[in-house]
Amino acid sequence: MRLSVAAAISHGRVYRRLGLSPRSRLDLLRNLVTALVRYERIETPWARADEMRGYAERLIDYAKRGDKDERAMRMADFWLTEKDLIHKLFKVLAPRFQPHPGSYTRLLQIPNRDGLDRAKMAVIELKGSPLPPLVRPRRDSDKTLLNQLVKGYRQDARPRGTAV
Repeated sequence: MRLSVAAAISHGRVYRRLGLSPRSRLDLLRNLVTALVRYERIETPWARADEMRGYAERLIDYAKRGDKDERAMRMADFWLTEKDLIHKLFKVLAPRFQPHPGSYTRLLQIPNRDGLDRAKMAVIELKGSPLPPLVRPRRDSDKTLLNQLVKGYRQDARPRGTAV
C-alpha cells in the first residue's frame, strides 16, 4: 500500500469529526459535557472523551469566575443542556476546583468494547469526585528491557563474595 501525500495533510481540520455534521458533533459534545457534570464520571469511546475533555475544563475555568460573570453564565447556559446543572456547576464544582490552576479531569483507558465494534474505550471523571477512585493499571516495570539490563549490570558489577 502506498502512502499518499493527501493522507498526511490535515487541510485545516483541527478537531475530530465525531459525527455526520458540525451540528451533530456539537450536540454530542454538549451532551457529554452535561453528563460529566451530572454524574462526574462517564464511560465513552476514547476519541469522544479526549475531544470533550478540553471543553469541560474550559467550562470549569469559566465557572470559577463566579455566577455573576456574564460570560461564565453564557458558557454554562450553552454547554449544559440540562439547566438544573448550572447551580451544581457554580455552587459545587467551581468551589471544589478554586485552588487548582487546571487539569480538572482524569482520563483512563479501559478495555475495548467487546461484541460490537471493538472501540477503544475510556472513563473520564472529575477529580475529587465522591465516587470511589479508579485504580490505574501499573505496568510491571521489572519486565522492561531497560530494567532487565540494569539488573544484569548490577549482578555483574557486584563483588563475587556477597549475596543478594
